Amino acid sequence: MMRSGIIIFFIILAKIAGAQDPQFSQYYQAPLYLNPGFTGITPQQRLVVNNRIQWPNLPQAFNTFMASYDIWVDELRSGFGIIASTDKMGSAGWRTSTLGFNYSYKVRLTEKLVFSPGLYFGYGINGLDRTKLIMGDGLQYGNGAQSLDPALNKLGNNQYFDFGSGFVLYSKIWWLGAAFSHMNRPNVSVLNETDPLYMKTTIHAGARLSLNNGLRSPNRASYLTPSFVYQQQGGISQLALGLNYHVDPVSIGFWYRGKPFQKTVIGSTQQDAIIFMLGLYLKDFTVGYSYDFTISPLATSAGGAHELSIVYEFSAKPLHRGVKKRNRLIPCPTFNSKPGFWN
Repeated sequence: MMRSGIIIFFIILAKIAGAQDPQFSQYYQAPLYLNPGFTGITPQQRLVVNNRIQWPNLPQAFNTFMASYDIWVDELRSGFGIIASTDKMGSAGWRTSTLGFNYSYKVRLTEKLVFSPGLYFGYGINGLDRTKLIMGDGLQYGNGAQSLDPALNKLGNNQYFDFGSGFVLYSKIWWLGAAFSHMNRPNVSVLNETDPLYMKTTIHAGARLSLNNGLRSPNRASYLTPSFVYQQQGGISQLALGLNYHVDPVSIGFWYRGKPFQKTVIGSTQQDAIIFMLGLYLKDFTVGYSYDFTISPLATSAGGAHELSIVYEFSAKPLHRGVKKRNRLIPCPTFNSKPGFWN
């Protein structure tokens, strides 16, 4: 009976954990994770670090850490990137770690419009630490003895390859994109069985609306950036939309995540969180903090979610003089405005 219960428990846990990828409230501060088409949409080089702690009031919070680097190579009209992440869940050391490579190519459709398709190739490992599991027969012998239940031998780590694609269409004022993750549906089972990861579809768009009445070089730029992102993975879907107000170098944002147009099985509206954001945009650094105030049935008992992002953009070499003007990068209107880059 206990053996069957162990197997059933981890099968259910594996299904839940594999049903949805980690999420970031500051999704445009994790650009390579959001869409490989964003790779290389920088002045030249960019380093990004993200950390999200979800439901900190629980005994073991969900902790996601991610780091990425990308570079724009003007001679090739291409962006190259690398992204690494680790996502830890629960007290049994359940961890999913990935390492991936991004590539994008920029097609300048007009003087004001760029099409940026991208690809992602990744490697992942998914599993838990069996030494952290304490079963009934282990407690019976005391002193932290390990269980002798053979059902535990089915639990282990699983390695897999991953593939995704996406595109971004943008001008200096607006952007529209879509991404498709896990297109090969890799097997992520930790039970030596077959459990393919659902493909995730992401659709996102936004705009940058100036509040400077047409002034090209204001002392302090002010603007609004409304945007949304919709994601669907398996039977789970999610919508986040909101608005950021910027008076350089400070940004504040108010966001909603949920599906007010859809009801749950008990007839209530599907709600997730209200998100508050604060950003500081310095010459080379961008620092962002957000807090998710949970409005789902979990309410405040789980503690919401804290998220921190750090972005560092820099140029290592001047633009190659041989690059034709029509091939040079048009900046994408993300959430910052830097002198000499936007104008």
